Amino acid sequence: MASAVKRSALKLGMIPADGIGKEVLPAAQRVLEALGSSIPKPTFIPLKAGWEEFQANGKALPDETVKILKEECDAAMFGSVSSPSHKVAGYSSPIVALRKHLDLYANVRPVSSVPIPNQKSYHQCDMVIVRENTECLYIKKEEIKTNDDGSKIALATRQITSRASSRIGKMAFEIALRRGQERQQAKEAGKDVWWNGEPKVTIVHKSNVLSVTDGLFRESVRAIKEGTDRYNGVKMEEQLVDSMVYRMFREPEIFDVAVAPNLYGDIISDGAAALVGSLGLVPSINAGDDFVMGEPVHGSAPDIEGQNIANPIASIRSAALLLSSLGYVEPASRINAAVDAVLTEGQYLTPDLGGKSSTTDVTEAILKRL
Repeated sequence: MASAVKRSALKLGMIPADGIGKEVLPAAQRVLEALGSSIPKPTFIPLKAGWEEFQANGKALPDETVKILKEECDAAMFGSVSSPSHKVAGYSSPIVALRKHLDLYANVRPVSSVPIPNQKSYHQCDMVIVRENTECLYIKKEEIKTNDDGSKIALATRQITSRASSRIGKMAFEIALRRGQERQQAKEAGKDVWWNGEPKVTIVHKSNVLSVTDGLFRESVRAIKEGTDRYNGVKMEEQLVDSMVYRMFREPEIFDVAVAPNLYGDIISDGAAALVGSLGLVPSINAGDDFVMGEPVHGSAPDIEGQNIANPIASIRSAALLLSSLGYVEPASRINAAVDAVLTEGQYLTPDLGGKSSTTDVTEAILKRL
């Protein structure tokens, strides 16, 4: 957790990109603006990226966007991207490229349940999935070959390094350590805390099959705890990725912090959203040592684009997570408390949660709670 840097202003790059990103990012901006003097006066710098930008100008991530982020912005918010499911010459996902350009090596995704009226099922869940953000199969080194008989074979390179695995492991243990300290403080203040016992990091892998690549990831993360006394109070366990998915849906309450390579982390964090009601509720930050970018977990949802029914909560919570990572913990807590109040009240819910409210309705309700 960073401590708040003294700033007279907070310059945020705003990249709505595609689809509903153009609807939910303005909602997050309105909430940030409503915080008043509790944060430095925010300045919002609109920036371009995405599939639509590629179609218009031939580049999904303009050089100018990267330049402004590096030279002028304190942090950023990203909306959503509509990457095609088939190969398009010259196109590459802008969010993947941004993670590499800015060395945002960690994707941190908290998944916390809030009781919502009329929700079909409620799972007690309060976990953080820490996903390595820069390698695995997402380095996008693929090729296709033709065999002598004319059949084709597609190959993909999977890259796992000890450096990337070690630093994502360290971040996971730091998050677990901080969560343990926060829970202890809450207990001492007389607040109800349902998690009992030590904070815990679960290493997710498939090293029983991928013994070289996942084996290196597993060994590198384990070495973080084993190489220092700092994490003596943090429990460490392992789950094969298929077992992780099964147990996450059967007993989500047993998990605290899970750390995974890029692909596994992407899959289990999207799946975990089902435990709390909708992808429209789950936030994330892409974090490096020098820069942070908030990003709702959901995609661009072209089927509901322009209808003003997209759930803005994931984007709003991502803004709160961004503030917290910059050291502005109290205003971030205010945002989350306002969101939780709206959800538990149940009067303003978007269609993904079984309601009939619009994006604007939900945003206004959260603003009133602030």
